[in-house]
Amino acid sequence: MKEGLIKELEIQQTFILNTINCLSEEDSGFKPKEKMYTVAQHIGHAAESIDWFMEGAFGKGFEMNFDNYEERMKEKYNSFDDSVKLLKEATARGIETIKNASDAELMAPITGEIMKGAPKMSVIGGITDHTAHHRGALAVYARLLDRVPMMPYSGM
Repeated sequence: MKEGLIKELEIQQTFILNTINCLSEEDSGFKPKEKMYTVAQHIGHAAESIDWFMEGAFGKGFEMNFDNYEERMKEKYNSFDDSVKLLKEATARGIETIKNASDAELMAPITGEIMKGAPKMSVIGGITDHTAHHRGALAVYARLLDRVPMMPYSGM
């Protein structure tokens, strides 16, 4: 069971890294419209969300204070390279959490208000779904920059 969950986290990371391989640090601040996330913010937010899901299921619970979230995003994620690094680190932490969890803990119900009652391991599906959402947005951003994103599933 653990091997499959770990593989799922590794695969979602490969998919987003493949999609954004045509982007670079100089694209960090690109966003099609004023109220949208930048390239760096999409990647940073995806990274942060991995930790959010894992902490929600296996830690102290889901942090639900989203006051001034948009402002915090502007301050936190300004660099493509730094955001990619954060994504890799968050994925590694998620993998470590799964490795260290017992099968009983993986199957124990989530008690928080997000995904309540679902087995804790189901947050992996939430992570992959959420990352795919941002991966798709980043593929559109790449096209708007006249780049061709690599097919996410390449090399699998």
